[in-house]
Amino acid sequence: MHFYQHSCLTVLLIILPFTSCLFLNTITPNQPLKDGDVLISTRKKFALGFFSPGNSHNRYVGIWYHQIPEQTVVWVANRDNPLNDTSGALAIDNHGGLLLFGKNRSFPFWSTNVSIPAANISMVKLLDVGNLVLLGNNTEESLLWQSFDHPTDTILPSMKFGWKRVTGLDNIATSWKSMDDPGTGNYSYWFKRNGNPQLFLSEGRAPRWRTGSWIGIGWSGIPQMSVRFIFNVTFMSNQDEVWVMYCLYNESTLTRLVVDESGTVYRSTWLEERKRWVRFYSAPPEKCDAYEFCGPNGVCNPVNNDGFECTCLPGFDPRSPKDWYLRDGSGGCVRKQELNRTCGNKEGFVKLARVKVPDTSKAHVNMNISLKSCGEECLRNCTCTAYSSATVSEGCITWHDDLVDARTYSNWGQDLYVRVDSITLAQYLKNSKNSSINKIGKVGIALSSFAILILFLFFIYWWRKTKTKAKEQRSENVYTTSIYFNDNSGENEYEECTNNSELTLFDLNTIAAATNNFSIDNKLGEGGFGSVYRGVFSDGKEIAVKRLSKNSGQGNKEFKNEVLLISKLQHKNLVRVLGCCIQGVEKMLIYEYLPNKSLDVFIFDKEKRGLLDWRKRFDIICGIARAMLYLHHDSRLRIIHRDLKTANVLLDANLNPKISDFGMARIFGEDEIEVNTHRVVGTYGYMSPEYAMKGRYSIKSDVYSFGVMVLEIITGKKNSGYCHENLHSNLMAHVWDLWKEGRALEIIDSSIDERFGSAALRCITIGLLCVQEHAINRPNMSEIVLMLSNEATLPNPKQPAFVSGDPLTSERLNSVNHVTCTEENKFRGGKIRDAWRMCIDDEWSQGAERYRFEDVVSFYVFFYGFTCIFRIIM
Repeated sequence: MHFYQHSCLTVLLIILPFTSCLFLNTITPNQPLKDGDVLISTRKKFALGFFSPGNSHNRYVGIWYHQIPEQTVVWVANRDNPLNDTSGALAIDNHGGLLLFGKNRSFPFWSTNVSIPAANISMVKLLDVGNLVLLGNNTEESLLWQSFDHPTDTILPSMKFGWKRVTGLDNIATSWKSMDDPGTGNYSYWFKRNGNPQLFLSEGRAPRWRTGSWIGIGWSGIPQMSVRFIFNVTFMSNQDEVWVMYCLYNESTLTRLVVDESGTVYRSTWLEERKRWVRFYSAPPEKCDAYEFCGPNGVCNPVNNDGFECTCLPGFDPRSPKDWYLRDGSGGCVRKQELNRTCGNKEGFVKLARVKVPDTSKAHVNMNISLKSCGEECLRNCTCTAYSSATVSEGCITWHDDLVDARTYSNWGQDLYVRVDSITLAQYLKNSKNSSINKIGKVGIALSSFAILILFLFFIYWWRKTKTKAKEQRSENVYTTSIYFNDNSGENEYEECTNNSELTLFDLNTIAAATNNFSIDNKLGEGGFGSVYRGVFSDGKEIAVKRLSKNSGQGNKEFKNEVLLISKLQHKNLVRVLGCCIQGVEKMLIYEYLPNKSLDVFIFDKEKRGLLDWRKRFDIICGIARAMLYLHHDSRLRIIHRDLKTANVLLDANLNPKISDFGMARIFGEDEIEVNTHRVVGTYGYMSPEYAMKGRYSIKSDVYSFGVMVLEIITGKKNSGYCHENLHSNLMAHVWDLWKEGRALEIIDSSIDERFGSAALRCITIGLLCVQEHAINRPNMSEIVLMLSNEATLPNPKQPAFVSGDPLTSERLNSVNHVTCTEENKFRGGKIRDAWRMCIDDEWSQGAERYRFEDVVSFYVFFYGFTCIFRIIM
């Protein structure tokens, strides 16, 4: 950042002790701007004056934000021609142009190169959008020159950034050389004129990243543009001009787009509460966004299973197999040599879904034909290599050369149709379908075999059950001291705990003494994987002990997961772990003791909810949001919690929130966007629809759970099991209907003072934004923290998931997603299904010792049958 003395008095005392300081509204022929004077916009948002960046002593004329303490320069006039003293003055000359002079007025350091007739009187004003304008006849309609047409490193809201085809005026944002030198740097952000317009970030003229072309709802290479909370984007391309403009929903918001000296384009917003700029987007965001990362005719996929992001487009092979093997895809791909591609010889197209389409600099665009006609036209043209729709809904774009800089997304992008020869096309068609007759025959054989195995299974199961019933009853009813002896069942967990230097290993006898031998009087609660006890050490220190149940079918994995994760997380809104205890079959985690238990104990209790006034509820929401932002973005490990709910938010003595229970959490790779799993875990009522129904989870899954919690905290009502006289199936449905009718204040908890109704309504809107059905529409946690700490206008949310009348009702969820393990509802389904889930999640080797003989046989029967049917059908 660039710092300055923002007080005129400071400038006088330090720099210009013998000159006067003026605050000007305009610059006129009779009133120049001298070093030490400041030109201020009407509403005092921006200021123009002389400054020295960083540790430099050179003087520049620039524009910066006037009312924030950290000087942020957004435009520099003489960036490549600084003054070396304080003799400078910015004045209107005899020809009506604006010039910057030093001691020698014959040689200006900078000028607007504008000349007007002597009869016209010009003046200079600084507008509240940060635009310096030179006007003729003292009217804004007679614009002669503006700084918005000549940006330096910053693009401001309301600036038309682009080029004019007629005049040739080209806006290029260029980085500073360094924090101390605003001279023209190496990195530029600009519109490429060839083909379909795109914005490029370049080092010199060598591309580093591109936005992709405009597809009607945003840039094809920026998925984040699908959700807009701060500004609306307008794009214009016609025969006269091409430009893009960002307009703020709330003019009080301070935001900017900057090309910095490190070669990054980022957008940031000023947070008044934190007194600092916060970045909420930067590019290029990941490896696959680096320009031509996989070379010509290669496509980059950040979630490739083999760990190498690059693959060749259909019909292509790596240009250099050796480099490809060494994970270097920069050489790209070439047409397969063994294939004889003849134009018109039964060629066709292979569809690639959710793609950032290749560089459109050399592409042809026709907005007047449909996608079907586009494919037919491409097939007739022997030079056409691929086609796609120009926007998400219309137009045609075709490529006639190498396909460069393509990548895939999980929930964004367009369909790209790549031209292939007849042999490649046949191979793709063969892989996508099989003979239906053979499939029916194989399914019949598999089902018959499966039925025989099922009968055999029931016989084995009945025989083993009768033999071991008495033994099982004794083992379940009698608690012996044998648990105090070491055996090999906890060896792996012991190693995990002892090898982790950040955790203290406690002796079982110490924990037993602290909890009065796990007395029922010390029991705080019970979850799906065990009980929690209050304990007191001999020195008086209170602890909470999470004890894994010996009969738990899934707890070993969750215990290991929590040991590995929570010891590496440090945040004031996360529960602090003190250590662990592994001895024999006993596995325990020792936490700090929080006397007020969990959040649900307060907000769902008619008496206790009164203890949570509006300020305390808002602080709890903000605390949870900050903790989730830490887990998703700022911690050493990128964590998805997967079971965020009010029961897992504990309250300390001052009612500050602390997120707990990381048994179901997962580490998320930096390059990962979304992960699929067959083992869905969590709690109904808090699960996002894409996770509950399809096993897809991402950071947006936690955002959904957070949104449900926000609505519960504001209303004091529980989402799951909620019933209303209008037959709403859950709380979200009721809140959604009230919000649409403008009556959302009616459902706010009666214990909240009505003076805070508008603030509570804002939180309800944020909660509804978080629970939107489609994950791409939900904000991420950094945007949520920004919305909670900023009074900017919020966008209107779309319909939440699981609302009344929606096909994904909670009843259907309970019936369809029968393999779900939920801690709250105890929907566990028996050990056979547990074994099946363990197999699917590649954890059989870690958990097989917990199952009896018939469980193992059952597992193999189900595994064999389902695997055979699956392979036959696929």
